[in-house]
Amino acid sequence: MVKTAKWLSSLTALALTVGLTACGGGADNKGDAAKSGNNNPASSSNTQVVNADEPGWKSWAEPITFDWYLNYSWFADKWGVDKTTQYITKKTGVNINFIVPAGNENEKLNTMIASNNLPDFITLDWSSDSIDKMIQGGLVLPLNELAEQYDPYFFKTADPDKLKWYTEKDGNVYGYPNQSSSPSDFKKYGDNFNSVNTFLVRKDIYEAIGKPDMRTPEGFLNALKAAKEKFPEVNGQPLIPFGTQEFTDTGNGSFGTNLMDFLAIPYEQDGKLYDRSTDPEYIRWLKTFREANEQGLIAKDIFIDKRPQMEEKITQGRYFAMMFPRSDLQNQNITRYQQDPNSVYIAVDGPANSKLDQPKLSGPSIAGWTLTLISKNVKDKERAIRFLTYLISEEGNKDLFFGEKGVTYDTIDGKDQFLPQVLDMYNNDRSSFAKTYGASYTFWMMMDPALSLKWAPASVEPAKQPEDWTRGKVVDNSIYANLDPAASSPEGIELDRANTQWGKTLPKLILAGSEAEFDAAWKEFQQYRKDHDLDKIQAFQQAAFEQNAAKLGK
Repeated sequence: MVKTAKWLSSLTALALTVGLTACGGGADNKGDAAKSGNNNPASSSNTQVVNADEPGWKSWAEPITFDWYLNYSWFADKWGVDKTTQYITKKTGVNINFIVPAGNENEKLNTMIASNNLPDFITLDWSSDSIDKMIQGGLVLPLNELAEQYDPYFFKTADPDKLKWYTEKDGNVYGYPNQSSSPSDFKKYGDNFNSVNTFLVRKDIYEAIGKPDMRTPEGFLNALKAAKEKFPEVNGQPLIPFGTQEFTDTGNGSFGTNLMDFLAIPYEQDGKLYDRSTDPEYIRWLKTFREANEQGLIAKDIFIDKRPQMEEKITQGRYFAMMFPRSDLQNQNITRYQQDPNSVYIAVDGPANSKLDQPKLSGPSIAGWTLTLISKNVKDKERAIRFLTYLISEEGNKDLFFGEKGVTYDTIDGKDQFLPQVLDMYNNDRSSFAKTYGASYTFWMMMDPALSLKWAPASVEPAKQPEDWTRGKVVDNSIYANLDPAASSPEGIELDRANTQWGKTLPKLILAGSEAEFDAAWKEFQQYRKDHDLDKIQAFQQAAFEQNAAKLGK
């Protein structure tokens, strides 16, 4: 879920002051609803009184189905199958038809943008270039304008810092983030926040080779070698000494920002943005991975496997060590735990800088993970903004986390918590939990991490150990988000070319037959960056960084 080789994160934003204007709603919505085949004629034919002090979504419960595009081919859950989404539909009248790409996400989304065929809601990475295309093309609606006209209660629910952060140059806000924490959230809850960024090892193999220190290049290589020699096969199949996230056309998250965070490479020096990708510590570790490949410790699988293949191999326990998000192997690790608690993946200290400094792992920043937008083709503007207001509210988040009281949770010993049978499935069969109950943010599109801290049950193994390992290592990197130029700008076009070139260069570096070959490929890539307006890109990012500092009061 982390994009690699986007040297610093994207989307510039300027400050916004949102007016809390309460206007009459419903009239302008009739034509739009009729044109798009609204299946909720009652809502489009009756003028609704707009009240800034009351949640607008409570005005209606008539049925309506929204189409919601998720730009993630791996998402497989369906709305209305489980107890939680059935309850939300009963409560709000809203049903969701999720649309998920079957193959390449970018191809699917670009086709919809080109044909002006966007569904009602769209959720994608906040750093996606497609966001700028949709905004510039007039394909998505300003949330602030929808709220002013149809649901001013939105402004009471939405975090003003997040609205300010995602304000565009035209003064409008087009998307609302999930997994986003404002600076005030971080100050209040920072000690409780954790990171998904982990270095994992298979517990039994790690212990069998003596629990080696893997923080140095030498220790890392020796551990991979020892694991391969002692356990050449796992259940009749070759051991994969080292695993990563999947390679994409712009690189690999494990070898990018995640590695830099483990090495505690700074984002800035003396008030100026630092080009982390050229840090000697980073290059030192990229050369270590090259050496690992030369020693036969990097399997070809990692260059070609996609998420389904990785999940299968994790379930089989074929990896020894992985630089991989702990949350992305959660279900597979539960399966391993049930088969043999000693064969699970645990977090340990991994690659570190020469001083062996503690990692600085990114926590939930104000930018968040995804951004959700409302299409101009939305079948009912009023219901759409009111449903979004519900989802981002504390009530909506609680419903998405707990589901329906008495069905999935209850107040037990003075505290809201899952019913025993629900909690048991949550801890032991997360896949069945998602399909049966759909709680605990199975539908994560508008998740608020600060709110979730109020309700999350105490972690149990095998999730507890990797989660606890990240505590105390988490930092707020909000100020470094949204720094890249717009994709359609000259600098944005050149940055995209550089990112794509990095996607081609990274495998060459790891597969290089010698250090000299590595150095040549590295030098060629750095020259490519310079030839494609690196100085202009960095000047843009520095200006955006200074704007971020001003917005955050730093």
